[in-house]
Amino acid sequence: MPLKPLGLGEIVSSSFATLGRYWKQLAGVMLAVLGLCLLAMSLLAGITVAAVYDHLEPVFDPPYGQEPTAEHLTPVIVAAVTLFVLLFAVGLLGMAVLAALCPAILQEAVVGRPTTFRAMWRAALRRTPSVLGALLLTGLIAGAPVLAALAVWIPVLVVSVSAEEPSPGAVLLLPLLLLPAIPVSVWLGTRLSLAPAVAVMEKAGSVAALRRSAALVKGAWWRIFGITLIGSMIAMSVAYLIQMPFQLVGTFGMIPLMAEGGEGGDPSTGMIVALVIGFACIMIGSGVSQMFQIGYTQLFSGLLYVDQRIRRENLAQALLAELAAQAPGAAPGPVPGPVPADADANAPTLTPTLTDADAPTVAQPDRPQPRTAPEPETLPNTLPNEPTDKPTDRPTDD
Repeated sequence: MPLKPLGLGEIVSSSFATLGRYWKQLAGVMLAVLGLCLLAMSLLAGITVAAVYDHLEPVFDPPYGQEPTAEHLTPVIVAAVTLFVLLFAVGLLGMAVLAALCPAILQEAVVGRPTTFRAMWRAALRRTPSVLGALLLTGLIAGAPVLAALAVWIPVLVVSVSAEEPSPGAVLLLPLLLLPAIPVSVWLGTRLSLAPAVAVMEKAGSVAALRRSAALVKGAWWRIFGITLIGSMIAMSVAYLIQMPFQLVGTFGMIPLMAEGGEGGDPSTGMIVALVIGFACIMIGSGVSQMFQIGYTQLFSGLLYVDQRIRRENLAQALLAELAAQAPGAAPGPVPGPVPADADANAPTLTPTLTDADAPTVAQPDRPQPRTAPEPETLPNTLPNEPTDKPTDRPTDD
């Protein structure tokens, strides 16, 4: 990515470039998370079915002319609700790990550092609690207007249905309540959309990440909303293109099976194999497309966070200083140094940033810099980790 304020095209291309360079780490962690989630969900489903196995037949296959009794129906309903909550919790936890993974990889991609599966796995797990809290709080805050509208509409609907003459106005009340609630929810969701990236890249807590996201989006809401919408559309379109060939292969593979099954008779070995292959193709296509959609969307959001910091807090100069510190002849990595007592890490500097098309990128850090930008050796001290002892070529008295 160019070390300058990013336009829409640069955010789109940088997201694809990050996927292309770090796809092994992304795919590895995503597959590990997906496998663990499926295993946990399978165990929960198996335990639930085993717990209420004796009640399933009386509920789903009662004797002719009889209704399921409360003795059997209550345990099944309780088990179903409990299983739904547990499956939702497992899915949300897996989503939090993936939401922490993408900013962690982007943090390395911005300065062009290589990384490994183990490093990204540990980084994602380390920040998962903060990201999970940020996702939960974002969902509650952004969904509060819609929940409030439903809380008003459901009692009105119940009263209307229980009346002797139900009023059609109760049904029409829901769109009227959602009309102002949905825009407010979208506004709140956009204000808090950068919270996962903040929680990972700034190692902030859940509440601090929400506040920081709102501060970064302030004054640029329409830009963030529009670019996020375009990024989501791109992700859905590419995910559909990925999934479509798998669905076609699976569907056409099952056509002979369906034609042969329509003639009656027991299924043959070939029919069973065709069914398994077709179903596997559909599932693989769905999984790959979902992984791409989640990864691309999170990388897109992380790049918006980087762009806002470049525009408001002179992050480009800080990244150039870090690249200069890692140049040949310098220390292999950032050297911890003292932080000025009067420094405010969250205060925007609003100083000019790089806007030249020939600005260095993470892929080409040695590209000539624009004449308006200072040399890396004379950059202002914007990084807390910038080394204080600079290498010099000046001859000594020796």
